[in-house]
Amino acid sequence: MKPGKIIAWTFAVVMTLSIGLPAVAKEQDKAFDFRRGFSGVAAKATPAVVNIQVEKKVPMGNMPYSFNNPFDLFGEEFGVPNGPSRQQPGRRLPGRKHQQQMFRQTGQGSGFLISKDGYILTNTHVVGDADKITVRLADGREFKAKRIGADPKTEVALVKIEADNLPYMTIGKPENLAIGEWVIAIGNPFGLKETLTVGVVSAKGRSNIGITDYEDFIQTDAAINPGNSGGPLLNIDGEVIGINTAIYSQNGGYMGIGFAVPIDQAMSIKDQLVANGKVTRGYIGVVLNPGEVNEEMAKQFGRSEAGGVLIADVQKDGPAEKAGIKSGDILVELDGKKIKDNATFRNDVARILPNEKAELGYFRDGQIKKVSVSVAAFPDDLAAEGGAKDVPAVTEKLGFEIQELSEEIAQRFGFSTDRGVIISQVDPGSVAEEAGLTPGMLILGVNRSAVTSVQDFEKAVGKAKKGNLLLRVKTKEGTVFVNLQTTD
Repeated sequence: MKPGKIIAWTFAVVMTLSIGLPAVAKEQDKAFDFRRGFSGVAAKATPAVVNIQVEKKVPMGNMPYSFNNPFDLFGEEFGVPNGPSRQQPGRRLPGRKHQQQMFRQTGQGSGFLISKDGYILTNTHVVGDADKITVRLADGREFKAKRIGADPKTEVALVKIEADNLPYMTIGKPENLAIGEWVIAIGNPFGLKETLTVGVVSAKGRSNIGITDYEDFIQTDAAINPGNSGGPLLNIDGEVIGINTAIYSQNGGYMGIGFAVPIDQAMSIKDQLVANGKVTRGYIGVVLNPGEVNEEMAKQFGRSEAGGVLIADVQKDGPAEKAGIKSGDILVELDGKKIKDNATFRNDVARILPNEKAELGYFRDGQIKKVSVSVAAFPDDLAAEGGAKDVPAVTEKLGFEIQELSEEIAQRFGFSTDRGVIISQVDPGSVAEEAGLTPGMLILGVNRSAVTSVQDFEKAVGKAKKGNLLLRVKTKEGTVFVNLQTTD
């Protein structure tokens, strides 16, 4: 980075914190002194923030991974090979097996202490599967760290150093955060130790971003850069409320959009890693229909109110099927709490421990009903069958064609079922294409009536009222409902 840029950025920050603050300070709680900015938070929290150095031996020719996705997990932190390790190949000697040349790959990130006996939270992509983890404290002490466990599905990892009476973070409550509230990020961006940046909470509950499997991110505009990963996001009281994890970037650097894993989610993961060395999630065996249940979609099922999650399919012999949940049910409550959306529901179910009971409220046939489900452990090798984003239609106006599902066609598209009709063609620019339908999708039902042949499909479409066609569609990824807008 050029010196001129550093000066310019520093000046901009000073001006931002200075303009108008004396007038504002009079109206603020006396506990916060705007003249000293966030120095109190820094003094309280910085001793518990650590620098994490990692090393891994890799064969010559293996290049470090990188993330082309704009949502960057700072893959470059596990850095470029920096030279050969002591495991040198030497000369090729008669009668001896030639040893492959190895390189020592290094990287660095951040973390923070959460207990006086040395437990440290960080990101999974910071520690990776490193051969060696070294932790450097703010006071200069260094320790060899042991990896207790990591959960790639949330990007939370736990390491431990052997020491006592260490400084540690106070755990805050992310649920109390408000949009626009001050937050502070501390870490080691680009290897610059104990760097503090300030911003606000830009959004809460960010999901469907594609960073991790289970997303409930806090979004912030506090500057986060490579090396910040694994460091704490703090509230104005110096309590940790998140783990800085990723940024949205088109150039690999800060662009004003950062994401942090909420600390309550991270602490739940930590408890399981300490107890079992792994994470077990709750599972009820349902496939959720993509997208929100808006009023239009809800009306197709006889409900006047939007909200909840729509069940596209249920896993055979799974907990939900055993409890009587069916495709087409709209789940509206989980343990008495209103269900917000797919991502929130999925996260809430995952937090339920296996063998516990969960009460589900669901809408079916004009009524809200309740049922108790025995939550199971999420199968490691669970693969949802089929999935769909689209819909078919037989009329020219809708812009797609169908044909009977033969054994040969079923094998070609990977379907084991002998039910449904296959979409054979979708016209460019048609209603069907706009709805997301593509050739090879399998239509299982129309307006909640099963379809086993082209004749069944045509009859169902003929009976349909003007306005909408509700299709149940399947692909190799899963099964979903699609509400297709028809025209006269």
